Amino acid sequence: MSRMSAPQHSNPFLGATLAFARRKAVRMTGRDIDSMMEPLEAFAHAPGLLLGYGALELSAQRAQRVPAHLKELVVLKAATIVGCEYCIDIGSSIARRSGLSDDQLLALPRYRESGLFDELEMLALDYTVAITVTPVSVPDELFAALRERLGDAGVVELTHAIALENFRARFNAAIEIGAAGFSEGMVCALPEIAEEAQRERADEPAGRSANGVAIAS
Repeated sequence: MSRMSAPQHSNPFLGATLAFARRKAVRMTGRDIDSMMEPLEAFAHAPGLLLGYGALELSAQRAQRVPAHLKELVVLKAATIVGCEYCIDIGSSIARRSGLSDDQLLALPRYRESGLFDELEMLALDYTVAITVTPVSVPDELFAALRERLGDAGVVELTHAIALENFRARFNAAIEIGAAGFSEGMVCALPEIAEEAQRERADEPAGRSANGVAIAS
């Protein structure tokens, strides 16, 4: 149960904003759930922040240089590392609708050994781990490999997607916003522990990332 409920006294602007966001979430997930707006209801206690956050989310959704399924993949991976129940729940639903398979969702904790992800997806997942664990440590060669495939604007868009999910996940986790039921009755990705993700990354063969990109030692 969330530590924070919706404001008792709303206004027409907040009501319209939440109604718009609910319609967007229904289109993205295919589900209309009572508790689906808990993160935004928390933001509604600070209307100025809600407005700014909403604008950020809209701009992120309109960015289209990176394939949608790739962004949903890294968003879900970041959510599993942080351990946000709400984000894993909604992220699994959106990722599935973007084209990711149930097997891919379940393989995220061990994506390197799964054989279910292509080279670009592996690079993006490596990048997500590097950004989400603490301290952030992105090898030059990994960054260069993504830059070669996505271009500068694409790397910025991908980085933004991962960083934005870190923001969402940590905000929700602090307020204890749990799963809403977006993936009820369906396969859902599994949470990870950040230390495990970092340890898995450290287990890479010296001088090489999981996808074969050379890493300077």
